[in-house]
Amino acid sequence: MEQMAKTMIMIGLVVTVAGLLFLVAGRLGLGRLPGDFMFRRGNATFYFPLATSILISLLLTLLLNMFFRR
Repeated sequence: MEQMAKTMIMIGLVVTVAGLLFLVAGRLGLGRLPGDFMFRRGNATFYFPLATSILISLLLTLLLNMFFRR
């Protein structure tokens, strides 16, 4: 039971940090880059953040390679 409690606390911390990162990223303009596509037709909107996804993928790849490279 103690291991499950520790796991739940870690999941909560990860979700909290991710939420804070999303708040900061929104203020920095992430999500509105030149390669992000938005299509509007009537009441429907389709948003595809291609450039943001590529940028986040590159940053995470570099970060994880720095910490987990052997």
